[in-house]
Amino acid sequence: MRIFHVSDCYLPRLGGIEVQVADLVRMQRQAGHEVEVATATRGEALPGVHRIVAPMPFDLPVHPAGVGHLTRRMRASRPDVVHVHTGAVSPFAWMGVRAAVRAGLPCVVTVHSMWDPLTRALYRLLRLAYGWQRWGLVGTTVSSAAAAPIRAVAGRRVPVRVVSNGLDLSAWRPLAGDPLEHDEVHIVAVGRLAPRKQPVRLLRLLGRVRAAVPPAVPLRATIVGDGPARGSMERYLARHGMTGWVSLPGRYTREQIAKVLESADVFVAPAPRESFGIAALEARAAGLPVVARTQSGVADFVRHGTEGLLGRDLGELAAAVARLSADAGLRARITAHNRATPPAAGTWPAVLEGFEQAYAQAADLVGRRR
Repeated sequence: MRIFHVSDCYLPRLGGIEVQVADLVRMQRQAGHEVEVATATRGEALPGVHRIVAPMPFDLPVHPAGVGHLTRRMRASRPDVVHVHTGAVSPFAWMGVRAAVRAGLPCVVTVHSMWDPLTRALYRLLRLAYGWQRWGLVGTTVSSAAAAPIRAVAGRRVPVRVVSNGLDLSAWRPLAGDPLEHDEVHIVAVGRLAPRKQPVRLLRLLGRVRAAVPPAVPLRATIVGDGPARGSMERYLARHGMTGWVSLPGRYTREQIAKVLESADVFVAPAPRESFGIAALEARAAGLPVVARTQSGVADFVRHGTEGLLGRDLGELAAAVARLSADAGLRARITAHNRATPPAAGTWPAVLEGFEQAYAQAADLVGRRR
């Protein structure tokens, strides 16, 4: 199959979408497909990567004449399907959608983020202005939680499938044998310290946990990551006397994160608009009980009481972490299940099959329109 990916951002930029698209391209090529990529990101020449760039302020990944460039490239490449990757707002990617429709090609649009109320309102306006719901698109997104707002906006004419992110979880599997016993309960979170992730609320959560857990139970918390909210988090820890047991070590490599997870007892992923939760899935694969929002993408692979505990708000999340911290038996039961049962989500064979089904559905929709 000839597959043509379109993404605003691509390597050498390193971010969630960039890495996920690059890994998908690599896995599809290993599966025998002919794969090309069009991007508005500057960088070195890479095989099969077309960099459609223009001099833009701050090197923004967009091209004012992107639709024409992409249409010509698609007609020259004659792919079987165009696969477009978008975040909340991705101008170049949506130029790829317009180009695919102009060229009469099947088009799959993957939304990698959770649509908030403002984004939903924007796409409703674009639907009224351009009627994109009539273009014969097939949508995919990374979780059931992320799919719900897209379906609400797109309506019945745009099928939206759930295809999770792809991960190689083999490096996160725990070593054979019983888990190590720790002198203290170690709570870990991993993620970018950005305001939209509400990291200061995580510190409030930890404060509630410390107040709820008996003083005889020693607690330690590590929040791995870096970002613009780090300063406000450091001030919060100092102001509330939490620096003695909560640490912010900064950004870690995958190997360093794996080492931290070996010493952890509980993983917490409190972000309310987590479209998938890669770090949470890695922690789940490492055997840790995971605490996360009921309404986030993590709920696709963490069942309440089985792989971890879920909560609807900050209070319920704090109560869940406190319960796991104080109840060694519950922690041991969930840990034993997670270590014995590898997660089904995120495996590359399942991801590739999910996209191939989406491609077939898109081709069928285009065939009906002809």
